[in-house]
Amino acid sequence: MHHEGHFARLRRAAVSAGLAFACLGLSGLAAPAAGQTAAPAADAKLDNATCLTCHDGKKGRLEVPTPAGKPRALHVVDPQKFQAGVHARMECVACHADIKDNAEKGNVHARDPAQPLQKVECASCHQELWQQTVKRGRAEERPRLGVVARNIEAYRKSFHARPNPDDKTKPNASCSDCHDTHSFNVPAKNTPEYTQFRLGISANCGTCHTDQLETYQQSVHGQENAKKMLADAAVCSDCHTAHAVAGTSSDPFKLTVTAQCGECHTKQFETYKDTFHGKVSTLGYAYTAKCFDCHGSHDIVRVDNPESKAHPDNRLETCRSCHNPKKGLPDVPKGFASFQPHADPGDFKRYPQVWAAWQLMSGLLVGTFSFFWLHTILWFYREWKERKARGGHQHVRIDEVPAPLRGKQYQRFTVTWRVAHLVFALSLMVLTLTGMPLFYPDVPWAPAIMQFFGGPRVTGVIHRTAAVVFAGIFFWHLVYMLLRIGRNWRTFEIFGSNSMVPNLKDLQDIIGMFRWFFGKGPRPTFDRWTYWEKFDYWAPFWGVTIIGASGLVMWLPSFFGSFLPGWIFNVASIFHGEEAFLAVVFLFTVHFFNNHFRPDKFPVDVVMFTGSVPLEEFKKEHALEYGRLVASGELERHLVDPPSGLKLKLSKLLGFTLIAIGLTLLTLVVIGFFFGG
Repeated sequence: MHHEGHFARLRRAAVSAGLAFACLGLSGLAAPAAGQTAAPAADAKLDNATCLTCHDGKKGRLEVPTPAGKPRALHVVDPQKFQAGVHARMECVACHADIKDNAEKGNVHARDPAQPLQKVECASCHQELWQQTVKRGRAEERPRLGVVARNIEAYRKSFHARPNPDDKTKPNASCSDCHDTHSFNVPAKNTPEYTQFRLGISANCGTCHTDQLETYQQSVHGQENAKKMLADAAVCSDCHTAHAVAGTSSDPFKLTVTAQCGECHTKQFETYKDTFHGKVSTLGYAYTAKCFDCHGSHDIVRVDNPESKAHPDNRLETCRSCHNPKKGLPDVPKGFASFQPHADPGDFKRYPQVWAAWQLMSGLLVGTFSFFWLHTILWFYREWKERKARGGHQHVRIDEVPAPLRGKQYQRFTVTWRVAHLVFALSLMVLTLTGMPLFYPDVPWAPAIMQFFGGPRVTGVIHRTAAVVFAGIFFWHLVYMLLRIGRNWRTFEIFGSNSMVPNLKDLQDIIGMFRWFFGKGPRPTFDRWTYWEKFDYWAPFWGVTIIGASGLVMWLPSFFGSFLPGWIFNVASIFHGEEAFLAVVFLFTVHFFNNHFRPDKFPVDVVMFTGSVPLEEFKKEHALEYGRLVASGELERHLVDPPSGLKLKLSKLLGFTLIAIGLTLLTLVVIGFFFGG
């Protein structure tokens, strides 16, 4: 019982903590009582009714001077509101603990009026009560008290809790500056009382922030609330929060306030997050444009208002506030004015170009993956079934080649092509690692990777460097092939057996493979290049063109924006991201399966690292080319000795390393795809 009584006293003290300022100057009442008879020796308990006989404001205004010269009232302004507030059942002396109604023991009313009373600390009482509640295991019974405790913690770290520049002994704002603690009560939401409570928030803040209040009242938010009296539009606490008020120039505030805008402007916030500005913000970096950079803060007006920063006539000037040489960025071209920062790919009426780009890329992804993933599943099943029938052995046998040639290998790729393939693969993996965090900025691994590389700016430099290497390999190959074809143009056959150009035989092989998948025919025999190898070869031509061109547009927006419309950047962003997703997922699923994971190749094929393939395997995989070389007597010219044991081990190690990196990147992309926002 003793503990419960102590707990009840603490609760009364905390809930009624805000009564401080009404009685801080009680010593001013000492003069009228100086000649009266002293109180009895025994303490008489002061209840609220006794206090209100003087402090109800009905018997004259009780005031004491303050150091600033402004009188301070010493009465409960509205006793009825006090009775309806959260502190109504608490005793005044629970907070004003140094008020004693006994002159012989130091009656406060008889002391020197200049002698200050003990300062009542709202936060300490509430925190102590919450700590006792948690200690007793009763936190679930008092969830609201937990909210108050968390609000206090937020306040202590806020801008309001910092020392006031004019008086270092006081904070910028204390609890009683914002809360009338005698009548404090937060009404239930969706009630008329709550509406009135919200409508009063901005006026309350405006007692200190007068200029901001005046500007806010003329804004779309202030006008909406004033006109409709529904408090549907934003008030101060919606953007600045109620207790965790931060300096508006701080990064945490800039990042938080954008999300606060999204609480009401949901669709606009989602489309903003799809832009470069929004993705960098989602990653936790505050240097890109936020809502207030484009729309203003306290002075927000509708976009169709000529005074709006986002009005078409003012957009270039607004963009120039960030995009200017002083901030290390090129000046703003005219194309920026028609860029759509809130483009919705699903809205054909407002954004037809963006809609078309999204439909095109979505169709490409669905079509490509539908065909090749089905192809992969059927191929795996058929090969696994045949290998199982062979007792788990591979499909090649040494006795399938003449005895003198056994142990030899066929040279498929020169050192130049192998190095080019390796650099191509590594640059693509770097592009994936540095690009996907911006594609999926709201998954946990994205900020970690971005921070590892040193932030978006450094990561962007690495990404573009890898892109230059990637494109360099591609164009080197293109020039090489053009020169080679030019030297042999008389004998070169566009649809010949050594050509990478798809032909009728490839279509027949595709049909034959599907017949084999379902057990309706034998496995086709292939020439030098299979149809899936030709697809792997030609895919980069499409991929590099789309990814490269769109990436270049986004890399040099000032140049391209000088002669292209702004929506081209929206389209470029879609093409770049979706084509990159297609390339990454295709390479690390379909390409890896075709060359490493199918039962006849598992766990790794090292031909692209050693350059040669066992002759038995070459005969099985490329029977038509093998037969043609044998018939022409040219086979032995292409034969080499097997790689040394060390070279083979290093090749496998390299292969496994690249596969592991690829699968790790694929895992990150899958996580981003399914769990990203």
